[in-house]
Amino acid sequence: MAVDDLRSGTWVTYIGGRATSARLRRCRIEVLTGPDAGLIRDVEAPVIRIGARRGNDVQLSDSKVSGLHCEIRLDDRGYRLRDLDSTNGTYVSSLRINDVYIVAGSQIALGGTRLKFDPLGESVEIELADTDRYGSMIGRSVKMRELFARLEKLARTDTTVLVTGETGAGKELVAEALHDNSPREKGPFVVLDCGSIPPNLIESELFGHERGAFTGATGSYAGAFERANGGTVFLDEIGELPLNMQPKLLRVLERKEVRRVGGTKTIEVDVRIVAATNRDLGVEVNRGRFREDLYYRLAVARVHVPPLRDRKDDLPLLIDHILATTPGGEAAQIAQETIDLMQKHDWPGNVRELRNVIERAVLLAESPENEDSLRRAPAPVPRSEPSVTVTPSQTATSTDAQMTVPVDVTIPFKMAKQNVISEFERRYISRLLAQHDGNISAAARAAGIDRMSIHKMLHRLGLANPGRE
Repeated sequence: MAVDDLRSGTWVTYIGGRATSARLRRCRIEVLTGPDAGLIRDVEAPVIRIGARRGNDVQLSDSKVSGLHCEIRLDDRGYRLRDLDSTNGTYVSSLRINDVYIVAGSQIALGGTRLKFDPLGESVEIELADTDRYGSMIGRSVKMRELFARLEKLARTDTTVLVTGETGAGKELVAEALHDNSPREKGPFVVLDCGSIPPNLIESELFGHERGAFTGATGSYAGAFERANGGTVFLDEIGELPLNMQPKLLRVLERKEVRRVGGTKTIEVDVRIVAATNRDLGVEVNRGRFREDLYYRLAVARVHVPPLRDRKDDLPLLIDHILATTPGGEAAQIAQETIDLMQKHDWPGNVRELRNVIERAVLLAESPENEDSLRRAPAPVPRSEPSVTVTPSQTATSTDAQMTVPVDVTIPFKMAKQNVISEFERRYISRLLAQHDGNISAAARAAGIDRMSIHKMLHRLGLANPGRE
């Protein structure tokens, strides 16, 4: 069965409920007035970027057009025109817009230029991966299989990749998969969270320091780029990098050499760079909070991780996987009516929120003697987060289905609940690392989470880091 969606500009062919092929409509941007009048660009991409700088799909010479001025992004509702906080604004029908859906034939004004947008009858095929897994990621939806196919190609190269997506969507897993499936897989994979490091330490964490370089520098220290030599450095939350550090990072990316803080010699580094952000760096560039040259240097290849609300057909697969990798979850099941309710939730926290909800439900699951009442109990879906009723399987043993949970009713509910969750996390992570002899990478793969999540969990729980990469 083929589905032709004129709003979204896609054709998807399904056989036996599985997408076997997908096509994307080609779009035309025609410049009607302005310095570039007569220019026509046919674009075969789900995101069309328009602006004055190189790297845009439609590059204009109009001096009143910002470097990254606006974009037309294809989603499930249609073609979405967004102004990227440009200096002079974007207009449709003489109205200045920020975010609006446009139709075929719409005319867009920016600076002294007027454009016409037209989806064409022609289309190009979207490559879909045959597998429903790539690295630690899971998904059989068109969006995820398209992502997997793109990652398979990028992994074989040394191209710098910018990964975008909402918090909790799985950007860290993309970076890990790119490394683990690359020729650098045997080299180190070094993670640096740019948003969690104090500003006075970020330079040292990136490039290292020599003894005596600053107060507290009692010895030499190799920064992330040195430690990643021969492998991959993952710069998470790159949008949080202080503006004064961005030129220094740019020089390292261009020259592939670093100089430690307080040092005099340069050190060559052989690394691949993957960066990730939940910010719109195009907007950050126009606001003067992110360097345009650094943005283009990082965004040689772009990868977007779709939010969970845009791939809800992956929910059953994700639920089964999370249950299978959660202690006690392999012997539990979620009623179909609960899954149906979960399909109606928008999941603003994405897969991370889904995992937290299921793990909490497994942890607080009722014992087998209350199984009948659990099955009768409704599972309401509050606006903020869904409640999930986990029913122990008929084959579950009492050890699998029960967990002793101390409950202190003398403290507020939220605090008591967090104490229970923290205790679960403490037991889980300790046993997980012990099972894998302290190897964080192996533990992360077994748990279906990223290395950074384990590091953050250890830090949050105040546990010493006994693991190794």
